[in-house]
Amino acid sequence: MSFVTATRFRDVPPSAVGAAQAFLMDSLAVGVAGKPHPHRKAVVKVASGWGEGADARVLGDGLRLPAAAAAFVNAYQMHCLEFDCVHEQAVAHVMTAVAPAALAECERCAAPVNGQQLLTALVLGVEVASLLGLAATAPLTFFRPATVGVFGAAAAVGVLRGFDAARMRDCLGHALSQAAGTMQAHEEGKPTLPLQIAGAARAGLVAADLAAAGIPAPQDSLEGRYGYFRLFEESWDAGGLIDGLGDVWQVTRLSHKPWPSGRATHGGIEGVLQLRADGVTTANLAKLTLAAPPLIHQLVIRPPAPAMDVNYARLCFAYVGAVALCEGSVSLDHFSAERLRDPGVLAVAGRFGAELNAVSDPAAFVPQALTAELRDGSCRTVPVDAVPGSPECPLDEAACRAKADACLQGIYGGSIRGEVLAESVSALPGSPDASRVLDPVTGA
Repeated sequence: MSFVTATRFRDVPPSAVGAAQAFLMDSLAVGVAGKPHPHRKAVVKVASGWGEGADARVLGDGLRLPAAAAAFVNAYQMHCLEFDCVHEQAVAHVMTAVAPAALAECERCAAPVNGQQLLTALVLGVEVASLLGLAATAPLTFFRPATVGVFGAAAAVGVLRGFDAARMRDCLGHALSQAAGTMQAHEEGKPTLPLQIAGAARAGLVAADLAAAGIPAPQDSLEGRYGYFRLFEESWDAGGLIDGLGDVWQVTRLSHKPWPSGRATHGGIEGVLQLRADGVTTANLAKLTLAAPPLIHQLVIRPPAPAMDVNYARLCFAYVGAVALCEGSVSLDHFSAERLRDPGVLAVAGRFGAELNAVSDPAAFVPQALTAELRDGSCRTVPVDAVPGSPECPLDEAACRAKADACLQGIYGGSIRGEVLAESVSALPGSPDASRVLDPVTGA
């Protein structure tokens, strides 16, 4: 607790500050791109009914809502396309709950929050959420991006409030009382999935409000008899949570997503693209088999179907892998209702299969291997030992910028928004008002 409340911007190394800036920019751009999602209008309508106020802005337009409602909508938009950054080892989209809560807090504060304060809050919120995910030693049973996200969001807001250790302990206790997230939404590919992360962002603000009001909360929120770990994880090792604090900053371990689909599909997409470059085509492919760890099977090995909706399709490796083989990439355009029912792509997806490899780590994304059996009887196999966008195989600055530009252009057109956003994020360490980073990604 003292690490979170005592850490200041000067204590955070440049590598962690730079990572926080990079993933904040990615999250904001992806959040803007989420504006056209089919259920977004309904989400905004519901959130708008939660009270009066215009404290904070919503990504992609000029709408203002109460801070908690704005955090809810922005987190939803950041995750609804499955394009947001992720901590692979923690198996959690930690920035997606933390950033909307922290930004909403910046906007509703009476006195401006400076850029150093925001970046410190983001780094520490990500640290808390990631470490909780890293402590787990069993497969997912609850939707971890939401169940750890609420703690990260609450911690980030508490840092911005200047909470001492006692107040932060209450803040996390109130976060425990609101923690939720079911994997059933993932299993069925329902839009409830991003709503769960949205709920975590909103609850982070509520937890801080309750703590600030002096309302007592559970003190042993993590390892208590009915604390986080016993409620949400089948097995865990919390002993290592504080080991190495300040040595490895978890924000530097986040991964960019190069494609708008479940992270667990990305190793397979990379393998498909390698096979395609090696001459495998829809015409000569008889069968493709993905050998992957258990986590990949749990998250994205599911049958494609003509009636699948967009949320299901983004979590279906057979569909996105078939798109990659047919088109040479996977983009936002591939998830329209018309594209999801493309008989050619669905026919190719029907040739995809999967098998478990020998990896037992419940959080492992690699190694993977794809084997293409061709119609002439030959086979070609490619290994995937690192997922593109991960710390082991990072996207370069140009690729990150191109992704952000594409997300913004889909809503605003032109390239000026991307340029202004990049400048605003870059200038955060010297900015007297961190909320101005939202200017390029809100408004008409």
